[in-house]
Amino acid sequence: MAKQYTIGELINLSAGYLQEKGCSSPRLDAELLLGHVLGLDRLSLYLNFDKPLTSQEVDAYRRLIGRRGQRIPLAYLTGEREFYSLPLLVNEAVLIPRPETEFVVDKVLELLEPGRPGRILELGTGSGAIAVALACQDPDIQVTAVDISPEALEVARANAQRLEVAGQITFLESDLFQRVSGTFQVICSNPPYIKRDDLGKLAPEIAYEPAVALDGGADGLDFYRRIFRQAASFLEEPGFVVLEIGWDQAREVRALGEEAGLTWLQTVQDYGGRDRVVVFQWKS
Repeated sequence: MAKQYTIGELINLSAGYLQEKGCSSPRLDAELLLGHVLGLDRLSLYLNFDKPLTSQEVDAYRRLIGRRGQRIPLAYLTGEREFYSLPLLVNEAVLIPRPETEFVVDKVLELLEPGRPGRILELGTGSGAIAVALACQDPDIQVTAVDISPEALEVARANAQRLEVAGQITFLESDLFQRVSGTFQVICSNPPYIKRDDLGKLAPEIAYEPAVALDGGADGLDFYRRIFRQAASFLEEPGFVVLEIGWDQAREVRALGEEAGLTWLQTVQDYGGRDRVVVFQWKS
């Protein structure tokens, strides 16, 4: 007769396995995946630590643990990632939202004038994380969210509908500004900024994320050049550009923006004290 495992036993066994496979947070991953299978939060898991599981539950969990051991990102296995305290749907078509990208949302909200409808253009929306988070903060915010990937836009639309802000966001399949019209108070983006030669040096999980959302060209700055080249044509005066950057790119991105005629206002640091967001103003 097959052994009947309890919640606690499975978490302990799985955490050890994931640690051997090099996962950075093995116990947390083990807990979250079991919670996903059972429909329980982490507290409920521990309140039911000695509860035995059915063979079907164990089998479903083992499949997920095996895939996590292959370094498939946790968010792709659960299909969800929290961003700005919002539960976002994710899959392999989109970059997994990171906590540091929340600084883009914070900065855009600071720049909008109170009581005035905000018109925002987001370039490379991916899962829709930035656009949806902005729309959820204020019903007067309107976002045009563009992405070159139709598969990514499907995810973004699903998130907007799920969080009931679809009426505030216009999704557009476009290569940056290619199909965009009109002017905006703020242009924001978390563009691809990894140097192409560095992609293979990153954590194994990164290999499962879409390369188109990561590859910033030879020096990691291709998309900043393209954005700055056209940004002024799509901005009101005064208008603002808010961009996420790699931790070591602040000086170079600032120089590119100033060469394009924008005024650098601020570089924002992330939770780790690293440069993460740059802010520019356009005023002719």
